[in-house]
This record gives sequence, C-alpha cells and structure tokens, in this order.
Amino acid sequence: MARTTERTIGAAAIAATARARPARPKRADLVAEEIKRLITDRDLSPGDKLPRESELQEMFSVSKSTMREALKSLEVQGLVTISTGPAGGGRIVEVTLDRTFQLMQNYLFFKEVTIDDIYTVRKLLEPELAAGAVPHLTEADFEALERSIECCDPSSGHTADVIAQRKEDLNFHDILAQANPNSFLRFSCQLINEMLRQLTVFENDTPLPAQRRFGDANAALHRRITAAARARDVETVRALMVAHMQEASGLVKQLNGKLRGRLILDSEMSRRVAPRRTARRPGKRAAREA
Repeated sequence: MARTTERTIGAAAIAATARARPARPKRADLVAEEIKRLITDRDLSPGDKLPRESELQEMFSVSKSTMREALKSLEVQGLVTISTGPAGGGRIVEVTLDRTFQLMQNYLFFKEVTIDDIYTVRKLLEPELAAGAVPHLTEADFEALERSIECCDPSSGHTADVIAQRKEDLNFHDILAQANPNSFLRFSCQLINEMLRQLTVFENDTPLPAQRRFGDANAALHRRITAAARARDVETVRALMVAHMQEASGLVKQLNGKLRGRLILDSEMSRRVAPRRTARRPGKRAAREA
C-alpha cells in the first residue's frame, strides 16, 4: 500500500513539475529532479544506496531507458555513482569541490572575471572565515598552519619553488576554512582559493626580489594570524586578515597577476590539484603560475 501511494505521488509530482515549467524538459530530467526530492524526503546521506532501478521505475512509472538516463544525469552532476552487478545500483556521493570548481568555470567561461573581482569578494569573506574558525582550531590545525607557513616562507629554505610557495599560501587559508563550522562560508572561500590556485598566473618577467617580498609579507602575516588564533583572540584575527587581504591584493597587482583566459579540462585539473595540509615538493615548471 505504501509503495503504491509513493508511486502515485512520484508520478503526480513529475506531471506537476512538467506543467509548472514553461519549457518542456526531457522526461529523464524530470525524473532526475524527483530522485533528488526522494533523497531529501528520505533524509539520505552520502554513502546511502538508492532504491533498486526496478523499484525506481515502478515508483515513477517510467521505462528502463528513461530511468537509466535520469540516473546517468545524476552521475554526471556528481550526486550519485552507478555500479553494476548483483550488489550494484545507485549510491549517493558528496559533490567534490573539484567538480563544483569545474562547473563554475563552465558558468564563467564567457564572462569577464578579473583578479580584482575575486579579491573584492575575498576581502569580505576571508576575515569572517578566519574569525569564525578561531574557537574550533585544534592543536593539529595549529601544527598544520605552522608547517604551511614554513613551506611558503622564502627565508625558511624549505623550497625554492616560487609556484609551490604561492600555492602553500592558499593552503594556509584552506586549513582555516576546514575549521570553520559555517559550511556555506567554508565552501565559498575554498572555491575562491581553488580558482586562485588553478587559474592565477604571473608574468614570466616578474623579478625574483618582488616575488620574495610577496612571500615574506604573506609569511609574516600568517605568523601573526596564527599567534592571535592560538590566543583565541577573534577580533585580532579578523583585523589581521583584513590587513592581509588588502596587502595581498596590492602585491598580486605588483606581480602582474591575472586569471588564465581559458577553461581547464578535467584531465588537466587532476594533474594540477595538490593534496591539502601537506607540503608540496618543488615543481619543475618554468612558467610562473600560481
């Protein structure tokens, strides 16, 4: 009885959705939307399995081909993985930051976005992100922050790779983001960091002394932010991050930083993305990308 009711509701919901939309989307797209609703209604989480394909077909009164197309759509969106075999089917997964970054690139592909645009937003978000992280930072987080500072400090001798140092600057901010309980703010800042990490390039003729000054300034402010965070001084952390973002924006301009003017392919991005919270090995690239 419950399954019959659920099937009736599912079919009715698809019909209602179709009537509410001025365009005429494919039936598989409507089914995909209703599967999302099913995930929400049943309070399913990453790792949970969807009902079997045959059950979903019956629930939404659609053919096998339509259901498979709907599930494939959800897989492309990064919401589920589909496996075959006796224990196969759809399993819910969490959408990764890399996938979100790729979708944002697609959205911004034909739009004019400058490094100034990104720093305008970053100046607003990073101080609140850092301040909100302070009460939640653990000793392991502080150790990770200190390792990051050492990696990006030109005077430490840890690495002479300017590219790795600039990326480690962003890793410092990712560590703070991971400690902030506000998931939307955390996501927004991590996405911005990923854009800077993947898309920012510096002119090849940027003098090494100027790059060193950039690294020295970042390392100095990172140390002050970490010290204030250890003291659980939220307001000082916020004020220091305001100063840091203002200074970083100016230094990026001095180094002729700009965004790459083309889309990064999935395959290329997988080669460029580095693991978080770890020191990077010196790279072999000659181009001064950050």
